[in-house]
Amino acid sequence: MTDHFTFHLIATDGKARRGEVSMPRGTVRTPAFMPVGTAGTVKAMYLEQVRELGADIILGNVYHLMLRPGAERVAKLGGLHDFARWPYPILTDSGGFQVMSLAALRKLDEKGVTFRSHVDGSVHSLTPERSIEIQGLLDSDIQMQLDECVRLPAERAEVERAMEMSLRWAERCKAAFGDQPGKAMFGIVQGGTEVDLRQRSAQGLAALDLKGYAVGGLAVGEPQDVMLATLDETLPVLPTEKPRYLMGVGTPDDILKSVARGIDMFDCVMPTRAGRHGLAYTRFGKINLKNARHAEDPRPLDETSDCPATRDYSRAYLHHLVRSDESLGGMLLTWNNLAYYQSLMAGIRGAIEAGRFEDFAAETQDGWARGDLPAHA
Repeated sequence: MTDHFTFHLIATDGKARRGEVSMPRGTVRTPAFMPVGTAGTVKAMYLEQVRELGADIILGNVYHLMLRPGAERVAKLGGLHDFARWPYPILTDSGGFQVMSLAALRKLDEKGVTFRSHVDGSVHSLTPERSIEIQGLLDSDIQMQLDECVRLPAERAEVERAMEMSLRWAERCKAAFGDQPGKAMFGIVQGGTEVDLRQRSAQGLAALDLKGYAVGGLAVGEPQDVMLATLDETLPVLPTEKPRYLMGVGTPDDILKSVARGIDMFDCVMPTRAGRHGLAYTRFGKINLKNARHAEDPRPLDETSDCPATRDYSRAYLHHLVRSDESLGGMLLTWNNLAYYQSLMAGIRGAIEAGRFEDFAAETQDGWARGDLPAHA
């Protein structure tokens, strides 16, 4: 434990980095995957389970929490950590992405964005200062700047305008954040897939000397090779001594390839959302439990796993739950998926420390490619 927010590298292997982000509520081992707890809950999971799987930090979202139950109400109830019974680090997203994707009748200008709630149509204003104020009321440990994330594809002029405004908003967020010992505000690199705009954004944010940096606006439908090429050109501009967070990413393969380029932190709804829709992530690759081939398969998803959901329930039973639309099916598969993601991250960290990350990545990808043998093969 520490009274300050610090990041230090323990080992590197190529561009892959093994580090630790330390803050008063705990230490985050990196590379880290942050389960998404959008509205103060990781869907279909008890937070005690999330912790037991190895998560050091979870994510909450300003947009959803400001609409319900309200940031001021959460603050009255002791902050998000007490409210959700998660005493460990929390990162809050600024709400910008959700405003752009979910809100109705939004109006954007230099001051901020005014929008109607997708929940009840009520009108709200979100400025850089208000976003930081809400994150302070939630009492999160890592707070994200408000940015404008444009939908791709978009004209270069539109991407450039949004990137430059996001830089100005980062300055306002930094001023609003002030000096909060033990906490951090991260900037968000924007610029679409335009290399020069990404680099300008990264340079501008680096000049602000923030405690961490995120890459936003990727994994929004562009091919993986485009995302990775953008990272290749962007990450060298960011300070090596600060943590790097790739927002909204991604698949296990995305994570492996992004770690290889120097990313330290990830979040994504994919493992929880997939679990609720009958899809399991395993060391054999993805397994669709809706498929009829599992109807009489007595095997568990992976008998070698430490996770009870993965080890103790037959595929036939999981198939039955999913096809019957039973809540337990989504709960068990979400449990499995988050267990697999945290196991993958632990394996990545160990491989970097041992200087064998490239071999680990190849072995992991080979396992996915081989897939799972059919029952009674």
